[in-house]
Amino acid sequence: MRLLLSCGEPSGDLYAGELVRELRLRQPDLEVFGLGGDHMASQGAELLAHVKDLAVVGLLEVVAHLRSLRRVFDRVLSEVERRRPDVAVLVDYPDFNLRLARQLRRRNVRVVYYVSPQVWAWRRGRLDSIRKTVDHMLVIFPFEEALYREADVPVTFVGHPLVDLVRAPANPAAFLESVGLDPKRPVVALLPGSRPKEIGHNLPPVMGAVERLAAERPDLQFPLALAPALDPAAVANAVGSLPVRVVANRTQGLLASCTVAVVASGTATVEAALLGAPMVVVYRLAPLTYLLGRRLVKVPHFAMANLIAGERVVPEVIQRELTPERVAAEVRALLDDPGRRQRMRAGLAEVKRRLGKPGASARAAETVLDVARQSKKALDT
Repeated sequence: MRLLLSCGEPSGDLYAGELVRELRLRQPDLEVFGLGGDHMASQGAELLAHVKDLAVVGLLEVVAHLRSLRRVFDRVLSEVERRRPDVAVLVDYPDFNLRLARQLRRRNVRVVYYVSPQVWAWRRGRLDSIRKTVDHMLVIFPFEEALYREADVPVTFVGHPLVDLVRAPANPAAFLESVGLDPKRPVVALLPGSRPKEIGHNLPPVMGAVERLAAERPDLQFPLALAPALDPAAVANAVGSLPVRVVANRTQGLLASCTVAVVASGTATVEAALLGAPMVVVYRLAPLTYLLGRRLVKVPHFAMANLIAGERVVPEVIQRELTPERVAAEVRALLDDPGRRQRMRAGLAEVKRRLGKPGASARAAETVLDVARQSKKALDT
């Protein structure tokens, strides 16, 4: 059996890698090729391009990369025509993958879409294209299932793959000591983003907040979770002489063990929710990108935890509001009020419950194999 897998972001690569692992348990001779990253490659997938060259944030930033993305797009289609996959799994990355779905449909390749485009937030008109090009939609948020059923798109809510992947350390105090932190002192974990562009926008105001909080409270500790795609030297240069400890590859441990976290909006907020970390969600885009996007996006909240809960569980400090003073004030409020932190943890526990039971990747794999078998059967007849 041959599978095309296409994802263009680090989170998609993580989910795709787990999907391939589950598929191989059921179909050991599976051949996988496509777009992904280290997680996919570790499961034996052949990469036509790496996510580090594909992940682009913002409407305007995409324009600057159109030529290189077009070359990748054409290469994928060339390989599709040469190898003829039994099924294609497209993971998130909608501006690229929805165009790819249309071309795959023209080539009679069955398409499973895993991790829905955010049609509930903006560009709802994409539902018509999805209905015409996608054989089965696999959604990871509970509120998405009804939307696709109403649009007459075959859909399954499989749950969130991070439910299986997020793990708290057995001994938080020992974990903190292992990364050079004192478990007896408060910890403010910093997760300013996973891409260089995000760091460029989010890190300066977050560092400004650190400067203020450290001056007020010398007992505070500030570990910064270094994402794999970031340059350690560049982050260290941005941190400068501030009392920040850069920690690589230990994000979940930091979230599970911290007193408060400052987290860039995105997948990390779901990890934080699953680990029950009281958090302040921050995010900033280029001003023109934000202005254009804000006119299109129609959601009451930015943070995924708040969208899943249907209410403001965690504070959001977005765009112009993202100042050192505001971030410091939100962190201070959580540090000073244990009751508020506990209420937030209770809200995050409900978010975790709504994300579904363990086994999302396994359930997704079963659907992918069903669609692939249908495709083979149709060809045989």
